[in-house]
Amino acid sequence: MNFIFLKKFTVLHLAIISITLCGLTYFITAYLDSRKNEVLSENNVANYSCSVDVKRMDGFNYIQPLLFVDEECESERLVPIKEKINAIVERYKVTAGVTNASVYIKSYDDNGWITINENEKYQPGSLFKVPILIAILKMNELNPGFINKPITYSKPFSINKDLLYNAKSIQLGKTYTVKELLNYMIAYSDNNATALLETYMKPEILQKMFKDMRLDVPNIYAKEYLFTVKDYSLFMRSIYNASYLSIDNSEYAAELLAKCNFTDGIVKGLPKGVRIIHKFGEAGNLTERQLHESAIVFVNDKPYLITVMTKGKDAKKLAELIAEISSTVYNDIELKTS
Repeated sequence: MNFIFLKKFTVLHLAIISITLCGLTYFITAYLDSRKNEVLSENNVANYSCSVDVKRMDGFNYIQPLLFVDEECESERLVPIKEKINAIVERYKVTAGVTNASVYIKSYDDNGWITINENEKYQPGSLFKVPILIAILKMNELNPGFINKPITYSKPFSINKDLLYNAKSIQLGKTYTVKELLNYMIAYSDNNATALLETYMKPEILQKMFKDMRLDVPNIYAKEYLFTVKDYSLFMRSIYNASYLSIDNSEYAAELLAKCNFTDGIVKGLPKGVRIIHKFGEAGNLTERQLHESAIVFVNDKPYLITVMTKGKDAKKLAELIAEISSTVYNDIELKTS
């Protein structure tokens, strides 16, 4: 009888001890996990010291529309791409007469960005047609129907430019709507269509846009206006974000940019069929050429913006440089998003 009682007591005692140990193990594990997460959280806060740059539009009584939001630190994820691009640029400096190149990349997947040689300034050439496009469409928002206004190309413009890339142009004596002129200006980079549009563009609309984007306001009588690669990218970003024009006009601007017929730069570095909106520009002189291109490329439905500005002796070599940079960026980002 005593043996049976002792046996029952021992089993009960062991069960209690087992339950107690399990409970202690659970609470100790939970506590350690919570401390681990707490430490990780503290480390993340300590390591994440990058502030945020927010650009908003002024001039309203009760609102401040949001234009751009950027972390002030470059993306660590894009650093390998930056290193590859730097190596490409240095090689072209040695072998192809390139004197300078700047690159800005922004990934819309995570809002990260990098820039190379960001303080160098360039003559935009036909890249300036994008801010003109935005200004004309803003005029149409303020004066609906302006885009359908007929304009006659009655006298030639004195445009002294030694251009390597020429395409279709408006014809003297013919009448075009503003909408048709925009198509010539963007799809074919036609300088005559641009000059004709500029005669009807209100300079204050263009200047206000630069002020709204926190850029130096251009003097319309100045012979040139210089851009850094990062500053110029704001125009393409404003179209993609629909943050300056209405959604419909932003979509229309993007549709025009999708028609750009320049294929020797960023497009050449992409697989066939990749969706892209872009604009290129030529500048410089016979001793130093400048060739630039800015684009939003859609890879696996995750777009990125790339702007490349270059200086050198040979515009064809500059185009090759832009194409190689484009290919490198696409392959790297496509690999990360696939």
